[in-house]
Amino acid sequence: MGIRREYRGAGPAPPNGTLHIRTAWFAALALTLAGCVKISEPPRPTIAVPQNYKESPPAGWKEAQPSDTLVRGKWWEIFRDPALNALEEQVNISNQNVAQAEAQFREATAAVRIARSSLVPLVTTSPSVSASQASSRLSSRAGPSTILGTYDFPFNASYTADVWGSIRRTILSSANTAQSAAADLENARLLYQSELAQDYFQLHGTDGDAALLQETVQSYQEFLTLTRNRFAGGVASDSDVAQAETQLYTTQAALTDLEVQRSQFEHAIAILIGKPPAELTMARVPIQVPPPEIPIGVPSALLERRPDIASAERQAAAANQQIGVAKAAFFPTLTLSASAGFESSSFVNWITWPSRFWTIGPQLAQILFDAGKRTAQVAQAQAAYDATAANYRQTVLTAFQQVEDNLSALRVLAAETIQLDQAVKSAQRAVTVSTAQYRGGVADYLQVITTQTAALADERSAIQVQTRRMTASVMLIQALGGGWDASTLPSTREVAQK
Repeated sequence: MGIRREYRGAGPAPPNGTLHIRTAWFAALALTLAGCVKISEPPRPTIAVPQNYKESPPAGWKEAQPSDTLVRGKWWEIFRDPALNALEEQVNISNQNVAQAEAQFREATAAVRIARSSLVPLVTTSPSVSASQASSRLSSRAGPSTILGTYDFPFNASYTADVWGSIRRTILSSANTAQSAAADLENARLLYQSELAQDYFQLHGTDGDAALLQETVQSYQEFLTLTRNRFAGGVASDSDVAQAETQLYTTQAALTDLEVQRSQFEHAIAILIGKPPAELTMARVPIQVPPPEIPIGVPSALLERRPDIASAERQAAAANQQIGVAKAAFFPTLTLSASAGFESSSFVNWITWPSRFWTIGPQLAQILFDAGKRTAQVAQAQAAYDATAANYRQTVLTAFQQVEDNLSALRVLAAETIQLDQAVKSAQRAVTVSTAQYRGGVADYLQVITTQTAALADERSAIQVQTRRMTASVMLIQALGGGWDASTLPSTREVAQK
């Protein structure tokens, strides 16, 4: 089958070469216009950043120098705890929440590749073989009508020229979203790594409390034996025995109750490293070391060190590009379409040069009336950007708050530790004096119980403060970004190639 050409217009039909030249000119014009719109990276939403933090670090900490940073990546090594290091290494590998964030990042990078596919022509084919026979009732001659066969092997190509930058803005928006997903992945790692470290130190803080209570139970058992012996000798009253028993049993109950907390921390750690609780048993080791010194840096550096801030900023950039996409809808769409192939009524002559056909031409489409739809879409995109910008600013403010909170906590708890150390020493001296007086018959047992209770309370408070200092150190590292840096985020080109 051949090709039929029609030309409508004033004057004679141009020769075939002129048609080819005009078609090529339209194609070149479309490709030229597609590069006319320059698209740049939108600016970061503005926010006031303080010059310095309000809270100062604990006494004795040196001021961070510009070159001081946390341990890159493995920030937990600053605590110099091999057992903690071994657990933290398993978070990236086995934690299912981190695995979910990693899958979401891969999903976002795939979306970039989907968007990039619009920059090249779409080529399709739909081969077909069909047979048809007209009704003999419609035939002008008697007898059955002829069966006609049709063999088609077409190729179709279409290309929408990115004249107004809509496609490129969509690609950049998808790339920004993928970068946000990469930052979310890093933030998930930091979140669960810091959560594991906090659970780890709280578990061993419970171990320290349990060790103290176990030692106290043994001491109280000795006092109960002493009091019973004194009662048998007629020196002490049965009331003294009852008080000694009450003190012992109450402390034993407190020791037993700690097992609930310890089990929960141990179970939580198991889940964070991707294991069933039955597969993890941790040694009972009290906290022995003070928290490390942590380089703080200046507040402006926080914008580059927090993955959640980077994620919020990339979300704002993606929303900004969507405004451009919405505005581009006001302009015409230029599409180039072409088709070619082979068509014949005979299988033998199907794939032959005379059976070829082709068609090519541009198409310009413009919406003339949409009842304000595009205007509303621009307003919607602008509102979405405003929301992401507000979320970015709120994320930055929350980051400053978290740093200030934990700096304050570490400073106050460091001072409280010194005070509690003094209180513990004085309480222990009071216990020694009252015990000696009781053994000598100078003081009653109530005085002994009073001093013992005060000493135990001070000693437990000291352990709790030590635990809180360790967890506050972890939370400060998390608030500072865990040593992460925004420069490690993949570029828009890199996320498109993943």
